[in-house]
Amino acid sequence: TEKADFPPEDIIFDPNILTVATGMDEHNRYAINFIEATRQIKEKMPLAKISGGVSNISFSFRGNNLVREAMHAAFLYHAIKAGMDMGIVNAGQLALYEDIDPELLEKIEDVLFDRREDATDRLIDFAETVKGDGESGSKKVDEWRELDIDDRLAHALLKGLTDHVEEDIEEARTKYDTGLQIIEGPLMSGMQTVGDLFGAGKMFLPQVVKSARVMKKAVAHLLPYMEEEKKAQGEEETKRGRILLATVKGDVHDIGKNIVGVVLGCNGYEIIDIGVMVPCATIIDKAREENVDIVGLSGLITPSLDEMVQVAKEFQHEKFEVPLLIGGATTSTRHTAVKIAPQYSGNVVHVTDASRAAGVVEKLLNPASKEAFGEANRQAQARDLENFKNRQQVKLVPYKTAVEKRWTTDWSLAEIEKPEFLGLRHLPKVSLEELIPFIDWSPFFMAWELKGKYPTIFDDVTVGNEAKKLFDDAQKLLDDIVTTQKLEARGVYGFFPANSDGDDIVLFDDDDRQNETGRIYTLRQQWERRGQETFYALADFVAPVSSERKDYVGAFACTAGHGCNEFAEQFDRDHDDYNSIMVKALADRLAEAFAEWLHQKARKDWGFGKQEQLGTNDL
Repeated sequence: TEKADFPPEDIIFDPNILTVATGMDEHNRYAINFIEATRQIKEKMPLAKISGGVSNISFSFRGNNLVREAMHAAFLYHAIKAGMDMGIVNAGQLALYEDIDPELLEKIEDVLFDRREDATDRLIDFAETVKGDGESGSKKVDEWRELDIDDRLAHALLKGLTDHVEEDIEEARTKYDTGLQIIEGPLMSGMQTVGDLFGAGKMFLPQVVKSARVMKKAVAHLLPYMEEEKKAQGEEETKRGRILLATVKGDVHDIGKNIVGVVLGCNGYEIIDIGVMVPCATIIDKAREENVDIVGLSGLITPSLDEMVQVAKEFQHEKFEVPLLIGGATTSTRHTAVKIAPQYSGNVVHVTDASRAAGVVEKLLNPASKEAFGEANRQAQARDLENFKNRQQVKLVPYKTAVEKRWTTDWSLAEIEKPEFLGLRHLPKVSLEELIPFIDWSPFFMAWELKGKYPTIFDDVTVGNEAKKLFDDAQKLLDDIVTTQKLEARGVYGFFPANSDGDDIVLFDDDDRQNETGRIYTLRQQWERRGQETFYALADFVAPVSSERKDYVGAFACTAGHGCNEFAEQFDRDHDDYNSIMVKALADRLAEAFAEWLHQKARKDWGFGKQEQLGTNDL
């Protein structure tokens, strides 16, 4: 990777998945060999990716779809844990690991791990007793309604089904003495299963949020009864811990924060969400007022990183000692260790994604583990800080040298188009339907922690099925948004006379260019790189004043978020986190699509883009 300058994360290994249960002894360890090879490759080359043709593993059972699908699911479960990143398999014909018949699963894993000499014979014998079309053991859609009430509630939570929540809770009230017993019994038991499956990678975030929706609706139905019970008995609800969540000052993004709140709520923690754009003083005051056990800080934009540093400093100054969780797209383990943790003597833990949050909180609040976890975290951060201090420093060329080697052209020969208008033009309401073709769906799936690019994510052996369900739900809600115009897209764009002056872009009030109205100060590259002959600044690409050529700059601002909060709050009132988060995720995608749409329009209005046929990726 160093000699060829090839990114290690772009390397994909295929250690070969070969067929097991062939009756030949030399084939017995093919599955375990792949898994072990995967583990070793990941240990030595953690950035590289690992793939394989999954269907090969079950080729001995072609014609028996039930056994093959179960083998694929079991093999993937163990291979993914070892580090497998991707695979070739029919994602629409994958069994859920948890749903595999225990007897069949035991026999399959005996084969995969070569655990007994007669493993192949036992699996062949079992395969002959089941149907080959993959439908054996399938249940009618409503058969679960015949289960007892505890199992029905558990099934509804696991599958995210809300249709029968209220009637099932009413039936549960005839079995249990209090609403609290229902919550602490079948509901928390079901959510514990959801949390365990999510933590083990057997459930995905959209499924967890749907499960939380069921839980919230169930609890909301019980609340009036519980209030009466508490008045009568003088009891108070118990929670595992209180966690305050906030998006720091200057940042309006809250999708990730909301998702973490849902996941932690599913695990029995009381969540106090104080919203976005929250000043440091408010975070501390509210944390004290609510007597919280942990504070979680979220941020998506780069300035949020500095604000998190400031919050840590204030926590130290105020001697307010509770653990700080750090999360968000721009945050990182290294930044947390280098910039945030040194400002605060308490625990500061970077949480990479929602699936890790519950485990981290459990370790921080559990008396048996918090000291050891905190010490291990501090030691890891000390190593990161030391590595940062010892990193290879970027070499800079002198500014004078960078200016001498700036990009230049013969401006007398340059073709400079004049925009169709100068100044600002407002777009008070743009059709959402026009924006849909410009949507980039890949970040949408990333927001839900489903990793992959659209549309190939649907073929992913791990997340493909759930990604398709999520996408279908998004399309339904998007259709509703477009039809009812619950969201509005508004924007403004414009073109302005401009010329460069050194590294500055000078703006003028009109095309006579007599009155300067402002300057945009641009930075010039100075880092020294092998073969670097030119050091750029944005001002290089605007005709200089000395050229006596008239040049221009363009700018735009847009949003598709008008109405977003109000629409999301409708779902919040109905205890529907899933659609509340979905609304914000779609508004985010529409805003980005609007930027691409407006970019295309501005290029054409400027003149040089009239004949262009640019796709979304080009824009």
